[in-house]
Amino acid sequence: MEDVWQYRELIFYKGGALTVQVALLSLVLATLFGLLGAWAKLSKNPVARGTAETYTTVIRGIPDLVLMLLVFFQGQIILNRFGEWTGMWDYVEIDPMTAGIGTIGFIMGAYYTETFRGAYLSIPSGQIEAGIACGMSKPLIFRRIIWPQLVRYALPSFTNNWLVQMKTTALVSIIGLQDIVYNANAIGRKLREPFTFLFAALLFFLVLTAVSEIVLRYLERRYSAGVRRA
Repeated sequence: MEDVWQYRELIFYKGGALTVQVALLSLVLATLFGLLGAWAKLSKNPVARGTAETYTTVIRGIPDLVLMLLVFFQGQIILNRFGEWTGMWDYVEIDPMTAGIGTIGFIMGAYYTETFRGAYLSIPSGQIEAGIACGMSKPLIFRRIIWPQLVRYALPSFTNNWLVQMKTTALVSIIGLQDIVYNANAIGRKLREPFTFLFAALLFFLVLTAVSEIVLRYLERRYSAGVRRA
């Protein structure tokens, strides 16, 4: 492990920081896709429901690695051909950071869609009807009744999806983004100690998982305050 400590800045400070950045930014994007997808699935509009159903079915049926490679390589070709055809732009280059964050966010958004949809359906409809009967506006009903319970019901599944999403960030190393997996693998192969350096990356992800568990369990206890348990 002395070699790992010697390269700690490249592995943990740079690669690890980039991994966390990709995970958090893709989480924001995935949450937005998830909320929009859940709204569309719960909508009375058949077009919105059909679009959301197609989105979740197709994305969950395609391997993450395949979609990552398609976006990074074929996506750039399609954008440039479209720009050339319409004359709207000359050349667009999709950098690995954008491709990684966008693809992971888009993929995980399909899973968060089901998380938020299921959480909303778990809220007793009588509570919303009571809010309407009391003269509460829609924004107030959302803030006082829907949102607190939506978070509480969604957190268990959200936690699982987030832990999967953190591990999915390792895919960005395939498209050349120098995250912790890319750097650990490159240095390990150079020094002929791949196991040692990849084991260090493994420990890094375990630490992230432990920290995430602590934070999300705290949120679960906070949003479950006052709820009687069996």
